Amino acid sequence: MKDALKTLLASLVTIAMLTFVWWWVTRPGGFDKSVLPSPSDVLGALDAGVVQGTLHPHIVATGRAALVGLTVGVLLGVAAGALVVLVPVLEMFLLPVVTAMQSIPKVALAPLVVAYLGFGMAPKVFTAGMLAFFPAFLAAVAGLRSPDRAHLDLFRACSASRMHTLFNVRVPAAAPYLFGALQVAVVFSLIGVVVSEFIAATEGLGYVIKARSQELDVSMMFAAIVVLCAMGTGAGLLVRLLQHRVVFWRK
Repeated sequence: MKDALKTLLASLVTIAMLTFVWWWVTRPGGFDKSVLPSPSDVLGALDAGVVQGTLHPHIVATGRAALVGLTVGVLLGVAAGALVVLVPVLEMFLLPVVTAMQSIPKVALAPLVVAYLGFGMAPKVFTAGMLAFFPAFLAAVAGLRSPDRAHLDLFRACSASRMHTLFNVRVPAAAPYLFGALQVAVVFSLIGVVVSEFIAATEGLGYVIKARSQELDVSMMFAAIVVLCAMGTGAGLLVRLLQHRVVFWRK
């Protein structure tokens, strides 16, 4: 908890410094507001969007799709990683395919995903899940292979099954790896959802940014970006707090 508070305070100091620089360059005689709005303009847009609620449906739409995509991607990634560890021969078949899929820019895939899955939540969940899958898969493979050989030999000498060894030796050893991957996957899932909302959507923060860019409403675009940053930061801090609770033996 103390580490989380220190991180939060340090983040607030950094934000305050950046806000001061932002205010300085947007003061009268600085950048034009159509290029870079002032902090007060963005605060006004945040008041309209968050306090008065005009952005609430879009925040819910983006957050729901990111959460579902994150859950699906991480579960599939961990399951695939466990399968590779338990059946090592599968690595030569799965790893090249997973690496090839990850190397494809998701912006290039997004139009195809929309063409196959249509509008709505499905393409956003699919794109978010694809991005969350890769770090979860790699972390699962590395983490489940990390236990000491002595521990594995002890369970093998006691005639423990593979599943018993998996849940009692490999999973605890992999927990720090998985939580580290989860912090990355949280950000990736938000990116995947916003990319899909840029391509084809009728709601969501990505849709707001795209729609307001056509209206040259730069303040609301910045407000939506600030909300996305807050969502990603909050989710990352939540994962870290959960990690301290679950992986209590690793400080």
